[in-house]
Amino acid sequence: MTDYLVPGDSGYDAERTGYNLAVEHKPAVIVSATGVADVVAAVRHATAHGLGVAVQATGHGPSRPADGQLLITTARMDGITVDPVARTARLEAGVRGGALVAAAAEHGLAPVNGSAPDVGAVSYHLGGGLGILGRSLGWAVDHVRAIEVVTADGTLRRATATEHPELFWALRGGGKGTLGVVVALEIALHEQPRLYGGGMHVAADTAERAVATWARWTRAVPETMNSSVLLIRIPDLPALPEVLRGRYVAHLRFAFTGSAAEGEQWVRPFRELGPLTDTVAEMPYAAVGSIHAEPTTPVPFHARNLVLRSLDPGAVAALLRHAGPGADAPYLVELRHVGGALARPGAVSSALARRDGEFVLYAGGVAEGARVPRLRTALDRLGSAMAPWSTGGVCVNFLSGPDVTAGELASGYLPGDVERLAALKRAVDPDDVFRTHHGRA
Repeated sequence: MTDYLVPGDSGYDAERTGYNLAVEHKPAVIVSATGVADVVAAVRHATAHGLGVAVQATGHGPSRPADGQLLITTARMDGITVDPVARTARLEAGVRGGALVAAAAEHGLAPVNGSAPDVGAVSYHLGGGLGILGRSLGWAVDHVRAIEVVTADGTLRRATATEHPELFWALRGGGKGTLGVVVALEIALHEQPRLYGGGMHVAADTAERAVATWARWTRAVPETMNSSVLLIRIPDLPALPEVLRGRYVAHLRFAFTGSAAEGEQWVRPFRELGPLTDTVAEMPYAAVGSIHAEPTTPVPFHARNLVLRSLDPGAVAALLRHAGPGADAPYLVELRHVGGALARPGAVSSALARRDGEFVLYAGGVAEGARVPRLRTALDRLGSAMAPWSTGGVCVNFLSGPDVTAGELASGYLPGDVERLAALKRAVDPDDVFRTHHGRA
């Protein structure tokens, strides 16, 4: 029997709260789904009572508040089945990335997972899936084989390249929160039992040199090398390593699928900078989540991103003026090197067809109350400063929070695909049951 929570019920507040506290949901009803039957019942209940439907797995990438609607939480739908012979996995809607990596690693296999183990694996794939091995393997969405989805009429459908192909096209990269409740995915896995990876922190007086070196270095690296750099002022917290607490640092992260010996040669220029920390080494793929070491404590977070076509010396200088050691920026900045397999189309076309650019620039900060306007202004200034190097697009996977506009979302797609997605939305959800998404902003 499906359980419903309403305001005032024990457990209501905990169930509606996700990772990004910048979006606070105040739904009329919450359904804590444990299986497909709960999702079907919830959607039918919502349509019978004129309610919109929103979905939350972990709350890392929320869009708009689900106020007055029915919120389906999927965290308890956490089943994973791995077929090591077929090299596939079926994962339910609430599975987190770290659990998927662990299940696949038992067989020497790996998904095209993201950098944060706590992020929901299904929503990550639906947003495109910019993986930690993206340059080597491409977008995670290109490795989805089947999607099980409950549409607005309360019907469970299986979408593949041959069954409901238009829905399959749209859900992969363009249907997050808009076309139905995805209850499970079937994805391809890859033989990847190990890698050479880790991170290096460099101090403020070396950070500018590190970013400039990294920008030049990315022009020569093979597709087997995946990397990023984070610019951040580390909080002064007792739980953090003393060598990092309260300091501005650049964190260089590497994930190399070639040999350790070759990887060591590639990262040598950064070791020569004398990093404060250095964890880059041979590792089992199961430990891949340690490379970025993403935070896990819920916070109110506001973020922007843009795709850069290049990162020449002028771009590096502009970035450091706004986010370097002396800028006192109220946000962190991450640059991810893309290109490689991420620039190529998948074997089966998807809504995520815009794949230009060489870097994704992501900037965000923790803020609430009176601090939010200052953060927004600072992020606007950074975006304007980097606009000359932008492709005009965004990484859809990284859009999160209440500040995202419909126009910003549209810039992540090819123009013709925006209308194609809208036409399918009108066809499969004519009453706009699934209305809590960035396209409504």
